[in-house]
Amino acid sequence: MPGTLQHSDLDDGGPETAPDQLQELKHDGSVLSIAVSGDYIFTGTSKGQIVVWSLSTYQLVQTIQAHKRSVLCLFLSQDGKYLFSTACEPIINVWCPQTFTRLYEIYSTYDVGDVFSVVYSPQHETVYFGTQTQYIQWVGLKDEERKVSHDSANHPDRRQHKFFDSRAVGGTSTPRRTEDYYSLIPRAETVLEVDPYAIEKYAHYGWIFCMQIAKGPTVLVDDDEEILVSGGGDGTIKLWQLSDKGPGYHEDEDTKGSIHELMVLGEDDAESVMSLFVDGSFLYAGKLRGVIELWDLDTKQRLRVIHAHTGNINAVGLRFGLLWSASTDGFASKHSAAHTTDESNGTSRDVSQRYQCLSRWKAHDAKILSAAVATYQNNQLFITGANDNTVRIWHVNGAPAETEEAEVEQEDMMIRSLRQFVSYKTVSSRPEFTEDCRKGATFLGSLFKRLGAQVEMLSSDGPHNPVVFAKFSGKLEPAEKRKRVLFYGHYDVVPADMAGENWKTDPFKLVGQNGYLYGRGVSDNKGPIIAALYAVSDLLQTKALDSDIIFLIEGEEESGSRGFEETIRKHKEQIGHIDYVLLANSYWLDDEVPCLTYGLRGVLHATVCVDSKHPDLHSGVDGSNMISEPLTDLTLLLGKLKGPKNKVNIPGFYDGILPITEEEELRYDDIASILIKRNPTAGPVEALKRSLMARWREPNLTIHRYNVSGPDGSLISSHATANVSIRLVPGQEVEEIISKLKSFLKDEYEQFDSENTLTVRIDNKAEPWLGVPGNYIFRTLEEAVMRAWAPSTSPSSRSPSSSPSVLSASESDSPSSSPPYDDEKANDNGVTLPPNATNGEITSTGQAARKARKPLYIREGGSIPPIRFLEKEFNAPAAHLPCGQASDSAHLHNERLRLVNLQKSREIFTTVFRKL
Repeated sequence: MPGTLQHSDLDDGGPETAPDQLQELKHDGSVLSIAVSGDYIFTGTSKGQIVVWSLSTYQLVQTIQAHKRSVLCLFLSQDGKYLFSTACEPIINVWCPQTFTRLYEIYSTYDVGDVFSVVYSPQHETVYFGTQTQYIQWVGLKDEERKVSHDSANHPDRRQHKFFDSRAVGGTSTPRRTEDYYSLIPRAETVLEVDPYAIEKYAHYGWIFCMQIAKGPTVLVDDDEEILVSGGGDGTIKLWQLSDKGPGYHEDEDTKGSIHELMVLGEDDAESVMSLFVDGSFLYAGKLRGVIELWDLDTKQRLRVIHAHTGNINAVGLRFGLLWSASTDGFASKHSAAHTTDESNGTSRDVSQRYQCLSRWKAHDAKILSAAVATYQNNQLFITGANDNTVRIWHVNGAPAETEEAEVEQEDMMIRSLRQFVSYKTVSSRPEFTEDCRKGATFLGSLFKRLGAQVEMLSSDGPHNPVVFAKFSGKLEPAEKRKRVLFYGHYDVVPADMAGENWKTDPFKLVGQNGYLYGRGVSDNKGPIIAALYAVSDLLQTKALDSDIIFLIEGEEESGSRGFEETIRKHKEQIGHIDYVLLANSYWLDDEVPCLTYGLRGVLHATVCVDSKHPDLHSGVDGSNMISEPLTDLTLLLGKLKGPKNKVNIPGFYDGILPITEEEELRYDDIASILIKRNPTAGPVEALKRSLMARWREPNLTIHRYNVSGPDGSLISSHATANVSIRLVPGQEVEEIISKLKSFLKDEYEQFDSENTLTVRIDNKAEPWLGVPGNYIFRTLEEAVMRAWAPSTSPSSRSPSSSPSVLSASESDSPSSSPPYDDEKANDNGVTLPPNATNGEITSTGQAARKARKPLYIREGGSIPPIRFLEKEFNAPAAHLPCGQASDSAHLHNERLRLVNLQKSREIFTTVFRKL
């Protein structure tokens, strides 16, 4: 959320508007370090863990217990081959960023304390790290002479510590701390012991907070020579030349590699250097008290001092032609930059130009300890981590090349459009939101128009919300040869009760968290509508849309689709003929297996009323057996509707119900066996199968509530009503059931010989629907679902546009105690999976291996009134694609939709619209 700066000593007052926050990733430890690959966001936490998040879905992939103490630094090698981690301990780890395997464990023979920074030189294949003891040390990853056994006596866990293990005569040493989670740290494939002579003692007179490898940053070296740059707690910045030869001061040893001081900057300033970034011959240093210094490495001049923040600058970097920074004051900012080598195409700007703050926003209500800049699928991202246990991903406006602008805009528009769509409080059941419903319909119509549709608002003669009618024309000529696909959806939502703490976020403000999008209607049904809309847009842009796609989006589905049938019949000629009907308005059975819905129960809502000719009476003064009491009559009458074991007593109620086929029974067997495997407590299999059949393919009658006239107290109410619903299944005709219900209640009531009157009012009705799983539209959907959800068999290729840039960060929280694993499970590699993850074989992508399979064909117990109506009205087969997961909480608090489900739905719709 944007915050208000209260300090007047900043260089300028840039806009305080925050960029779009795409996601918030929550874990259980402070985020001290961040690295970004082409596939993942890696975060180092105060629990000693490296938490891995998917860059495409923002979901938790794995949690690795990497160290015993807080992870202070993460560094990804330039070629993406190695991920380095350091911590509040004297161990450096090297990981494979695809398989999350611990490749190397590195330690010093000195008691170096915490290791704050680490970098890797590809030219020298050498790791350099800066320590709490003010040393810089190094070791070659391929140096066979530095390999030692896992149980070496020199290892920090086994050697004597001069301080903690010392004891006076007759005394005892301090016991070494141990925690259960230590055993979860994976065993390294190779252990490297740093040569005692591979060291630059007192490289700084302060902790070495940050380091970077830069190629040819000054005229003093060749353009392709790698230089080590370090920043320390003494306020100095040093440049070091690297050599594969030994230091030369110890003739008898064969130490490989050395560093030689080339340049020292900032000796006149003792403010600690917390972060740094080298761009060509320019160096940006983030320091205490919000200062960013710009240095020219050719002239050794300090060109500019930028007062960017009020807290310590823990992250600074240059990307997209902009200077990015983040601070312990919780603010992030971007400034215009004077010069960049990687994005100016060789054209220098005036170095003396003023660094203007373009934006400064409150990114966290906590200390920002780390940040990174990255691009993913041409989206420009600024990623911040803080000691509030969160990582936030911001979509930022950079300076993309002209060829990228259209793709960036298209990719971002889907989420942006959904965010706007969710913001409209389109609650159709409440009169106070009538205007919001109209505004929501207008927004949707405008969005359709912008993406190339012909749009009209359809309405009936009644006071109902309009139906948004949008037509996208295919390119096949003549037009008579085009197939015409109708997509049905609804823009209205159920109310969002904000009483108490029911909602964790504003229900009408789209919020991303841990790979999910939260907001009322995001799953039911605004998200699927937006996915379908952008699928058509994708086809239009690639000139691949042959068929006409018709959207009918109504505004009263959550209120029984009042006026919908009347509106469609009124404008049927305008809509035209339809070949296929498609909707996406439900959810999977669980959170793992995609489904296709081929059956829905119908519904009949009725109100049964009993009225007395008398007014409300006092039960003491007027009550007697001479008076027929409406509530008693109603209770007796409703008791006639059902018998033992919920059998409905209406004559002929079960007539016409279709018998189960062998093929359908096999589907139930398949569904039950899969659900039992994922949740054994749902069994036994036969009981689960019977429960599914009862809910999906058998009718039921429910009495919902009683209402009586008069105030509370000892009254004989003159009016009593009850609401009754009947769920119908294929084979039961709605009008026949209405007639049988009324006749049954009338006949039974007449036997009461009551002086009260009975009325039965039908409030709403919808026919059951049964599709044909083997027809063309279902086969097309099945193929599209299998293609979209096919498990990946190889790591994602890293595209040029997926290039991360990590901003240096170095401030740490104190080490934390044992991390909780209550809701998680650790595999044999010491890697923790999220609670709902599959603990299967770990593939090269780090994902649990899955077998490709067809979607489950399911029926549902709920009702969607328009589906059977549209199928009959246009004489076109219908199919239903559930987009969300069972845990989406549609109609409940904290409704959500997984981002990957939204993306996959768009992909599925694209395939289906192209093929139908």
